[in-house]
Amino acid sequence: MKMVETHLGSLPPRERILVAAHALFYREGIRATGVDKIIDQSSVSKVTFYRQYASKDALIRAYLDYRHEKWISWFQTSLMEATSDGLPAADALVATMRAWFSSPDFRGCAFLNAAAELGSTEPEILEVVRRHKQEMSSVLDNLFVVDAISAGRTLSLVIDGAIVHAQMGQAVDDVMENFRVAIEGILRK
Repeated sequence: MKMVETHLGSLPPRERILVAAHALFYREGIRATGVDKIIDQSSVSKVTFYRQYASKDALIRAYLDYRHEKWISWFQTSLMEATSDGLPAADALVATMRAWFSSPDFRGCAFLNAAAELGSTEPEILEVVRRHKQEMSSVLDNLFVVDAISAGRTLSLVIDGAIVHAQMGQAVDDVMENFRVAIEGILRK
């Protein structure tokens, strides 16, 4: 997924903090990223940071909302462009996932990562993750109409498995081959 980040210096402090946190949380992990590092990356003072976000938890929720909006927009756009170019829905999904998994900054699903890092201690994070996955399923339901049966939830499960395998370092070509077989099996039902 290609997420273009704006030059931080041109943004107001709140957005600078959010964009810096987004890059750091996704690349290094939420727990591994301290507030001081975010302050340093966003070039704000500690006072400014806490005026904008009362706590790291508030920033984490803002990060997940920001990531969701960017990711779901990219996902929908990528699928729409691929199908507009004449690819069948299954091929569009495979191409979209392949492009994301092959990007140099790919570090898995930010929401699965957040659930793994914080889910047992932060139940509200799990709710954010569930909402993200539900919206992803809805996008897939709109793409795949299979005898009026929802394919989105099943495809979401397969996507999450593919994400984890790609994140673990399995060759993207192998992941995509297995992913395609799984999609074809789901859509044949």
